[in-house]
Amino acid sequence: MIRTMLIGTLMVACTNLGFAQDIKRTPIRPSHPLLGAWKIELPEFACYEMYNLRANGTRRTISGREVSESVFRISDYPSARGFYKWIDKIVKHNGQADCTGEKSPIGDIAINYILLHPDGTQFLLCSEENLHECIGPFIRQESI
Repeated sequence: MIRTMLIGTLMVACTNLGFAQDIKRTPIRPSHPLLGAWKIELPEFACYEMYNLRANGTRRTISGREVSESVFRISDYPSARGFYKWIDKIVKHNGQADCTGEKSPIGDIAINYILLHPDGTQFLLCSEENLHECIGPFIRQESI
């Protein structure tokens, strides 16, 4: 099992702003191993986040009272180091606070790297293609 690795808060640990990039919804293959619903427990905030990655290149997230929608691109296969590159842009939300008490800014772009467990049931979300600053595990859920 992948152990939980929380570095700082969720917003700091996994967000790298890509100001020069414009992210457009990019559909991905229906058999991509990261499609579906994923949940991370955040006990230090007495909260959880639920991500639903869809084949049409959109993501719906529930974090605390916040419900947001993003468009994303994700690599079709992992790199030589075993990570999927994920670029995500928030396009709308309900204006409520997330697990950290913050509101995700519309237009925020995050570049992260996902290390999927070999059994496909969990992953770590990392700020770089290494395990130095990661959060997780995100656990696969039934579709939401």
